[in-house]
Amino acid sequence: MGSMPSDSRAPKRPPRARMTASQRREQLLEVSRGLFAEKGFDGTSVEEIAARAEVSKPVVYEHFGGKEGIYAVVVDREVRALTSALTGALEQGGHPKVLVERTALALLGYIEASEDGFRILVRDSPVAQATGTFSSLIGDVATQVEHILGDQFKANGLDRRAAPLYAQMLVGMVALTGQYWLDARSPQKAEVAAHLTNLAWNGLSGMVKKPELTKSR
Repeated sequence: MGSMPSDSRAPKRPPRARMTASQRREQLLEVSRGLFAEKGFDGTSVEEIAARAEVSKPVVYEHFGGKEGIYAVVVDREVRALTSALTGALEQGGHPKVLVERTALALLGYIEASEDGFRILVRDSPVAQATGTFSSLIGDVATQVEHILGDQFKANGLDRRAAPLYAQMLVGMVALTGQYWLDARSPQKAEVAAHLTNLAWNGLSGMVKKPELTKSR
């Protein structure tokens, strides 16, 4: 038997559409975001970014100048997203207890929606020193909380000068719980926020004017 003739009528695969510069940039950012979350800054190479995006290394350098440049953009976007969520929770106003609840829910909601982004923010990287670290971001949020606590301290006869310290404690507690919940994911977000508020609010509402350590006997 002779060989079967090729079917010239078989559909040809259409050529892959070429990305615009902005589309390529977004693709590289998305690919890099996943790699940074998975491996960290030091564990990710330009070669890996290029391979996963199916481009050559010069394309990555052309758009971002190197790994540091693309990392800076990724971190900046995540910082702005989390800052927006936390600031929005605080700017709505209302009872201080409700503000604590909103802040906890805003952070947990960000983690839920942007797991890769949160993993990137809580990692340590030399580049993050120039682009904003998670600790500096939390410090910015604490500054906003400080003003709210200061008013409450004054209204309850407490030393307003201690408000910055308590703001750091409060926001730090929420942030560290968020890091734990990132992997545990149990209990549910609303329940975690309720427990955070329970500890934070009941602790704040029962404060004394001059706290002292228990004297050893």
